[in-house]
Amino acid sequence: MPVRERKERERARRHQLIVATARGIAEERGWDAVTTRRLAERIEYSQPVLYSHFRGKREIVGAVALEGFAELTAAIRSAVAGGPRGRAAVAALAEAYVAFAERNPALYDAMFLLDAGLPFTDPATPAPLREAFGALLDTLADVAGDADPGLFVEVFWSALHGLVALTRSGRLTEEGTARRLDLLVDRFTGR
Repeated sequence: MPVRERKERERARRHQLIVATARGIAEERGWDAVTTRRLAERIEYSQPVLYSHFRGKREIVGAVALEGFAELTAAIRSAVAGGPRGRAAVAALAEAYVAFAERNPALYDAMFLLDAGLPFTDPATPAPLREAFGALLDTLADVAGDADPGLFVEVFWSALHGLVALTRSGRLTEEGTARRLDLLVDRFTGR
């Protein structure tokens, strides 16, 4: 194997190690505990090595968020694969979204609540974000009616995110989540 190819593989492995370690620390102790010093100690590389991969914490959070969007896309696509249409598909999508957020609080924070430098409605929007939007669009386009499908997805996604954020912050009770999702799905599917 050529030296250059081996170095590129090693660099990619280090990059993934940094991202995975940051995510692990955030899941254990929260994003405030993710520092370049702590990351360097945990992965046993110097801080300059970290900076050769990322300019700082913001880019690390962005890399974790991109992984999160890929995982969210997979969860949504899996929830609606092979069957449900209309209201049933929208309900499955909504339940998968909320379950994903509940299972991955630190990841969800990286995706939506922290400054990860990831634009959503911009030509520079990274592919994992566009793919997550596409997964929502594929399901919701059937129930958008006369509404612009993209705008319909934005509003539905905003409503889901609002429910997740308000529940996580304790402003809404977890016990009411299923009823709130039913109401949301009913309103967006015309029931």
